[in-house]
Amino acid sequence: MEREEILRRLWAQINVGGHVIGASVGSGITAKLVAMGGADVLLALAAGSYRIMGRSSLSSFFCYGNNNSQVMDLGTREILPIVRGVPLFFGLMASDPTIHLYDYLCKIRDSGFSGIVNSPTLSLIDGKFRIALEEEGTSYSREIAAVRMASHLGLMSMAFVTNQEETEQMLDAGADIICVHLGLTKGGFLGAKHYLSLGDARRVVKKIFSMCKERSPEVIRLVYAGPASTIKDMRYLLKNSECHGYIGGSTFDRIPMETSIYETVRTFKRPDEERTGDSLNRLMDHKWGSADLVKCVKEYIVEHYMETVHLGDLAMVTHMSPAYLGTKFRQESGIGFTEYLMGFRLEKAKELLETERDILCREVAEKVGYTDYIQFSKMFKKHVGESPKDYQQRFRSK
Repeated sequence: MEREEILRRLWAQINVGGHVIGASVGSGITAKLVAMGGADVLLALAAGSYRIMGRSSLSSFFCYGNNNSQVMDLGTREILPIVRGVPLFFGLMASDPTIHLYDYLCKIRDSGFSGIVNSPTLSLIDGKFRIALEEEGTSYSREIAAVRMASHLGLMSMAFVTNQEETEQMLDAGADIICVHLGLTKGGFLGAKHYLSLGDARRVVKKIFSMCKERSPEVIRLVYAGPASTIKDMRYLLKNSECHGYIGGSTFDRIPMETSIYETVRTFKRPDEERTGDSLNRLMDHKWGSADLVKCVKEYIVEHYMETVHLGDLAMVTHMSPAYLGTKFRQESGIGFTEYLMGFRLEKAKELLETERDILCREVAEKVGYTDYIQFSKMFKKHVGESPKDYQQRFRSK
């Protein structure tokens, strides 16, 4: 699609549908699904590829690979061949010293991409490191130059910005879309732990978009993720910041995959939650802190004392060493795991012998987890002071 056609479509979507949706994708399957879901634009970013690898989007800022080569490969091999009718933006690292910027933009256009977006962007880097990067030539001005060249080549241009100064520069360069980058996306297992509040994000976005409306009202105004990772968050920003739409990265790939894949495998692994019990679920899900790890183990014993219980098995399924789990148990309980389990079973055996007068001693052993009655009888006599049979007889005579 030509640049003018894309702009007409996006504005039609804004005018009729109220907003546009963009998705940063890291694989062909993600691109195909978000396109089927109604995404208006796609962004092929190196950050997306790293998310699919199970890494943070921040990986695109380090020397783990060549961002531009990764995006070119992702776009031409995985996305463009299977997704039709949705414009695809190339996540360009403009400061890549291995490319001639103008020639590479021509390559991007000729490969079938609809436009570019400055990603990874130096606008997310600050402090002394940012100053050092700018001094040696890895600068935000290169991203501005890329947007300006893209416009001359007939490519769409989306500009990630974080403040009014960057916005003004990108507007002067001819950006078609201004997207306020609100930082890494919160939520999920790998999500950002520190992020702007929605209120702070709204204030930042409002200032930037006020400038856009005054300087270039024809520019499309979008926000990128950060603290806005749910439909409720997006609606809040749409309502309170005069933006035209929302772009999600982790929102549309990592978080849905984390949730659905995790829950699907978990369901297959533990199809009968009632039989498994909450204690094992919490142990396997690591939904505990160091203080209540031992509490979870004790709860598991309560639920499963009548079955075979081994410390080594519990340690293995919770990805801990038996020595570590055994040490933590002794520190918190003042008693070893095996001794605690045996004591718990013997107390249950005593209850059965006291209350069920017609039960056989051998049945009692089986009900409390002992398959070897002789072993059970020895342990009972050693710790209670009399045999199971004598103990039962004593209560029968009362």
